[in-house]
Amino acid sequence: MTIAPDKATTDQPVPEGHVKLTIDGEEVIAPKGELLIRTAERLGTVVPRFCDHPLLDPAGACRQCLVEVEMGGRPMPKPQASCTMTVADGMVVKTQLTSPVADKAQQGVMELLLINHPLDCPICDKGGECPLQNQAMAHGRPESRFRDTKRTFPKPLPISTQVLLDRERCVLCQRCTRFSAQIAGDPFIDLLERGAHQQIGTSETAAIESASQTSAGTPFQSYFSGNTIQICPVGALTSAQYRFRSRPFDLVSSPSVCEHCSSGCAERTDFRRGKVMRKLAGEDPEVNEEWICDKGRFAFRYSTAADRIRTPLVRNAETGELEEASWTEALRVAAEGLAKARDAAGVGVLTGGRSTVEDAYAYAKFARLALRTNDIDARARAHSAEELDFLGARVAGTSPDNGVTFAAIERAPLVLCVAFEPEEEAPAVFLRLRKAARDHGAKVVHIGQWTSPAVTKTFGELLACVPGGEATAVDGIAYHAPDLDERLRQDGAVLLVGERAAEVPGLFSALHRLSERTGAALAWIPRRAGERGAVEAGALPTLLPGGRPVLDAQARAEVERLWGVEKGSLPSAPGRDTTGILDAVVTRDLDGLLVGGVDPDDLPDPVLARKALRAAEFVVSLELRPSVVTEHADVVLPVAPVDEKSGSFLNWEGRSREFTVTLDGTGALPDCRVLDTLGVEMDVDLFTQTPAAASGDLRKLLGYGGAAAAPDVPDGHARTPGRGEAVLATWRRLIDDGSLLVDEPDLAGTARKVVAKVSKETAATVGDLITVSTGRGSITLPCEVADLPEGVVWLPGNSDGSKVRATLGVGHGAVVTIAAGGAQ
Repeated sequence: MTIAPDKATTDQPVPEGHVKLTIDGEEVIAPKGELLIRTAERLGTVVPRFCDHPLLDPAGACRQCLVEVEMGGRPMPKPQASCTMTVADGMVVKTQLTSPVADKAQQGVMELLLINHPLDCPICDKGGECPLQNQAMAHGRPESRFRDTKRTFPKPLPISTQVLLDRERCVLCQRCTRFSAQIAGDPFIDLLERGAHQQIGTSETAAIESASQTSAGTPFQSYFSGNTIQICPVGALTSAQYRFRSRPFDLVSSPSVCEHCSSGCAERTDFRRGKVMRKLAGEDPEVNEEWICDKGRFAFRYSTAADRIRTPLVRNAETGELEEASWTEALRVAAEGLAKARDAAGVGVLTGGRSTVEDAYAYAKFARLALRTNDIDARARAHSAEELDFLGARVAGTSPDNGVTFAAIERAPLVLCVAFEPEEEAPAVFLRLRKAARDHGAKVVHIGQWTSPAVTKTFGELLACVPGGEATAVDGIAYHAPDLDERLRQDGAVLLVGERAAEVPGLFSALHRLSERTGAALAWIPRRAGERGAVEAGALPTLLPGGRPVLDAQARAEVERLWGVEKGSLPSAPGRDTTGILDAVVTRDLDGLLVGGVDPDDLPDPVLARKALRAAEFVVSLELRPSVVTEHADVVLPVAPVDEKSGSFLNWEGRSREFTVTLDGTGALPDCRVLDTLGVEMDVDLFTQTPAAASGDLRKLLGYGGAAAAPDVPDGHARTPGRGEAVLATWRRLIDDGSLLVDEPDLAGTARKVVAKVSKETAATVGDLITVSTGRGSITLPCEVADLPEGVVWLPGNSDGSKVRATLGVGHGAVVTIAAGGAQ
């Protein structure tokens, strides 16, 4: 608790838990345990520093923040580091503003830091936004007394393919080492050597000084390595992607939101001449604090890929080839084709999980009004009817006011993660879990298959089960883990479930029962940024906008009234899900498809998706780059990436994450504008001409007060493998072969090694290589031993050489054949 005003009067009582001290002649009341440097900041006095960071443990490494301190009327014998000393009652502090001693000490430290620091500011990536430059001007001596040769090192030194180190610039502040060890849990860079030879390197092996040296020990393996570049107060750590490509004062900055996962992390996008040059973590204490993952930081070149579609394409009936066309012609052809397919057997809509809230709403409204169908699904992944019931009952309508938040995770006494790999699927959530465990003593329990890095780094406990057996494990908590069951009844306990639960029959139902029985809060954390917004936008076959059930006649009537359409005009039957839509197209129960950014290889059955695309009478694709869908599309309408449009994502908390246009004047149109114009061609007004208009229209539909039926599906039980078989566990990694990671070779170099994980007993039967196969195909990978249950094999879902859906045609919980690598 901070008392305001900070300045205290002589007779002002000191509240419990606070102390009174004097800083630069001003009496101030501060909370016990507060660092001196923080108290001075609240008074408006900026003490220079390099190693200090509000989210890192104090280190006192750089000594730049020295101040004069007096205790009990006696001055301390020498200046003290204000970033490590806490306030005390009666303390008298003099900063550089009032103390010649502190000012001289700071100037002396600055002189020492600059002795070996190179004078290469004009070519340094940090030049123009460098704390060392600024503080050297404000708190340094105007002339150097150093006349000897400066220390030099070979450079740059690759810490990883993404992070490069210029060691002579390093001021040994230890920000990078503390971040890696404390925040990310990846202690791979550390201080090496001593004295004048001290430097930053990888801690596994000391760097070997030689003229041919090209690396420093083991590569820095972390999903959060880019944060070390951003918090480095000098130009010691630089990005291979950004190095020497721009100057800070040449850039224009725009606040933005990450589009890569459902956390909605705040970012800052820096661009020049209509091209994004870099992304930095934004500051948002309620969501991502000051950190973002490497995928959010570096994966932005997909929007400038050479094969990006920038003009509409229409398939020539005679040649069968896609040809460039005007917007007028393309929209006319699309409208005529969709209307014909609608009036025949109907059209299904697949939107994918990357849409903004506004775009998802436009798809939902277009499906109901222009296509007159509830056959729409935004789940371009494994899905289930049970999941739809869960989303309607437990997710729709939730917000930070009535649901789980990042802050709730941080202060939770217990967090149970089920079918959810936080470091791979929601990195910002992973960081909060680690913080909750490390700083607040939270117990983190994972129901999964093996002790993944996320389990280890959150100091977690693994409850191992066979893939597909998660529902049984959840139902059995009361009997087999009574201590865990008891802790789930504590105030603030949290259950986190990932989208992989849709592949486990009965799991959503089991979690609903567990939450109802124990009172633990339950949150759904999908992988893609647009998944949560699609629920509120109504881009699902059983939910209308605002989470209204399609089967509720009163809810339909309310939507009809707010949309200004004729009563009874909305379709009343629940629609088909993604798989149902594709099946219907193959059997000719649907004639057309409207597809928005869906990769068939992400779907439960990629072969079925390709069959449907070939069988469809008419296909319209709203897409950014060529894909399997565009190969079969009759009309391709280009749409804008996130940087070229405004809008919002709804993160997993239900928190709206708005962003504005970063790159203006490109001419790219958001999906909602394309669909609105297409609707006009079909004599329907969507009123989604702009993201702002779509958002305003959707807001009228939010706040639904009804309740959907809770999921109630029996436990499906795990499947039992036979001889030469195993049960497959799989999920996607953060850095994989996703379509949004194109043209990022430096980032791709930081991907984790693609291997299969098996138990010790299974490894003994297959050797160093394992072949996992089904009737569709096979995957052969190096084999690594992990603490999986016997008869289970784990594969990364969409990595180089391990594209599980596309190759095997199955997913988590399926029975597969295993053999020694290369054996048939």
